Amino acid sequence: MSGLDWPGLMRAGLGGLGLRPEEFWRLTPAELALMLGEAAATPPLTRARLSELAAAWPDQVKGSGDDRSGRT
Repeated sequence: MSGLDWPGLMRAGLGGLGLRPEEFWRLTPAELALMLGEAAATPPLTRARLSELAAAWPDQVKGSGDDRSGRT
């Protein structure tokens, strides 16, 4: 089981949004959530969260061997 409420999602997409079946099945769950307004509940990126992400995924220093541009 995928954990998604497919009957409910189909009712919302086909009935509520008026999508045709082929349009519904081409959507990703994230796209459907956005169309249904559920993604609007996502909080904005804060400075604190940006700092957390920057610490977890730091930029690579040029010349460290991690630079993918081909320059050293």
